Amino acid sequence: MASAVEHRIETIEDVAPSTQFMRPVRTNQRRRKKLLRRETKDSSQKLRLATQAVFLTLNVWIGIQFYLWTRWAETGGRTTAVSRPAGVEGWLPIEGMMQFKYVVATGQLPRLHPAAFFLFVAFTLISLLFGKAFCGWICPVGTVSEGLWKIGRHLFGRNFRIARWIDLPLRSLKYLLLSFFVYAVAMMSAAAIADFVASPYGLVVDVRMLNFFRFLSTTTAYVIATLVVASLLVQNFWCRYLCPYGAFMGLISFFSPARIIRNENACIDCAQCAKACPSVLRVDRLVQIRSAECMSCLECVAVCPAKNALSLQFAGPTEMRRIVPAWQIAAGIAIIFFGLVGYAKFSDHWQTHLPQGVFLKLVPTANEQHHPMIGQNRE
Repeated sequence: MASAVEHRIETIEDVAPSTQFMRPVRTNQRRRKKLLRRETKDSSQKLRLATQAVFLTLNVWIGIQFYLWTRWAETGGRTTAVSRPAGVEGWLPIEGMMQFKYVVATGQLPRLHPAAFFLFVAFTLISLLFGKAFCGWICPVGTVSEGLWKIGRHLFGRNFRIARWIDLPLRSLKYLLLSFFVYAVAMMSAAAIADFVASPYGLVVDVRMLNFFRFLSTTTAYVIATLVVASLLVQNFWCRYLCPYGAFMGLISFFSPARIIRNENACIDCAQCAKACPSVLRVDRLVQIRSAECMSCLECVAVCPAKNALSLQFAGPTEMRRIVPAWQIAAGIAIIFFGLVGYAKFSDHWQTHLPQGVFLKLVPTANEQHHPMIGQNRE
C-alpha cells in the first residue's frame, strides 16, 4: 500500500504527441499514458544557482581588486597598493586562445599572462566533459543575462520568442564573430603571439578592456542599453545570438559524452520541458539533445513530473549509460577549475612577474587608442 501511495500512478491524456527521434509517429493518434510521479523533489536549480552565485561573486571581487590596482598604477602608486589579480585574464578569451596555440606550438607555458591559458583550458575541459556547462553554470555574463530575462518575465508576464525565420540567421552571428577571431589567431605564429603579448599594448590589454567600460562612448552606451532591454524581453539574447565565446563552447560540447536524454516509455508528452528550456529546444520531441545551444542547465529536467523520463547522461550504448546528477556537475566544475588554478599557482605559472615600474609606466597610457600590430606604436 505504501508503495502505491508513494508512486501515485495517475492517468492523463496526451495532448501534445511527440515526434520520436530518428523515426516518425502518427501525430493524429491520441493515446493514454500513465504518469509515475517522481518520489523526490528536484534540487538541481538550487545547486546551479548557488554555483553561479559563487562564480559571480568571485568575478565581482576580482573586478574590484583589478580596478583598485589600476587606480594605484594610474596615480603612480599614490593610492592604496593592492596586487594585480591574475584572474582578470579570464575575461580575455581571445588571449586565452592565443596562449593555447603558443603552448601547443612550443610546448612551453607562457611567462606573460599565463592565467589566461589555464582559465581557457579549464573552461574548455568543463564544456568537453559536461556539455556547454560553462555558459549555464559559470559565466558571469550568462548569469546576468539569465537574471535579466527572469526580471523581464516578472515585469511583462512572459518572455518573447523571435520568429524562427529570423532566429536562425541571428544565431549565426556568434559563429561569424567566432570564425573571425579563430582565423586571426590561426594566422599568428608562436613568435608573433609572444611578440604581441610582450608588446606595450599586450601587457595592459586587460586595463584597456576595463577602460572600455569605464569611459563609454555615447554609441557604446546606447548599444549596451539596447542589449539590456533585449535581454529583458528575449531569453539569453546576448548568449543566443552574439557571444563568440559561447559559440566556441557550444562547438566543443558536440564532443561531450553528456547530453539530455528522454526516456520515451516514461515520458508523458506534457511538453513542460520544452516550455522551460531557455534555449528554446524541442526537448519533448527528441530522444537525445545534441545541440550547441544546450547549456546543460537542467531546467528541463527540473520541471519534468515523470520519474526517470528526462536526465543528463553520459551517452553510449543503452546498457552503459549513466545518469549525471547536478551535484556531480558542480563537483566536476570545482575540481577542474580549482585544480588547474591551484596547479598554476603552486607551479608559479599564475601571476605575470614584471617590475612594478613597467605597469606604472604603461597603465596611465592604456586609454590611448593605438595598436602595435597596425604600426602605431609610441616611441
